[in-house]
Amino acid sequence: MRRQVKLIVPKGRIQDNVIRLLGRSGIRLAIDGRALRPHSSDPEIEAKILKPQNIPALISLGRHDCGFTGRDWIAERKAGVVEVLDLGFDPVRIVAAVPEDLAKTWRKRRLVVASEYENIARSFIRARKLDAIFVRSYGATEALPPEDADLIIDNTATGATLSANRLVIVDEIMNSTTVFICSRAALADSGKRAKIEEMAMLMRSILNAQERVLLEMNVSQERFSDVVKDLPCMKSPTVSPLHNEDGFAVKVAVPAKDVAALIPKLRALGATDILEYRLEKIVV
Repeated sequence: MRRQVKLIVPKGRIQDNVIRLLGRSGIRLAIDGRALRPHSSDPEIEAKILKPQNIPALISLGRHDCGFTGRDWIAERKAGVVEVLDLGFDPVRIVAAVPEDLAKTWRKRRLVVASEYENIARSFIRARKLDAIFVRSYGATEALPPEDADLIIDNTATGATLSANRLVIVDEIMNSTTVFICSRAALADSGKRAKIEEMAMLMRSILNAQERVLLEMNVSQERFSDVVKDLPCMKSPTVSPLHNEDGFAVKVAVPAKDVAALIPKLRALGATDILEYRLEKIVV
């Protein structure tokens, strides 16, 4: 058996998506209440649950081999980790926002800047050459203005919370999604590297499958060329002759977003008995 890989799973809002993806990859984690060391169905995985803010630094230090966190926290911690796979989960923007009445004047005054992202905020202040004092916040940063802060740097998915607190976005600093990362030390260990690459391959295959569906259809020999010539397939369609019939069975994995327009077009071109299937994994 290869040496165990130490995996960190994020606590909080991004945990459900990560646990679900791992489960579909064959790594089922039994999370029991407040316990932070879930049992793993994979004997090669030792799992622990931590806040995403702490994960980049701990992996960079080699205390754990791999894990999941937001790209914003990698930037904030200035962590020397290797990004293995962008999962695309929980996309947010890191933005600067001010009260509505400061939208036009915030650059011209002395500011109190509040954020959970200290390094990102201080870099923002330097880059914009602002006359500002930084104040570290601990959650609910959007509640600080106008009495306790003039400008905040926070993450937002839709901007709705900022708007509800009468804040306007005046600058966008970065975009962030959930990423799978590992330490350089883990990559230097051949056994651990092989396991991490296997995990990444399986997760990537699931993410690829989420973007496509499998269409299966029957096509007569006369209409075959018309149907297959413009099919949006990954490489080429899978084609098999029909039993005792003059025609073919055609299978093709197509982008899910195109299906609503594609099926009527295929029907008009002569395809019949069209079936649509959801995919579990696509290994390229």
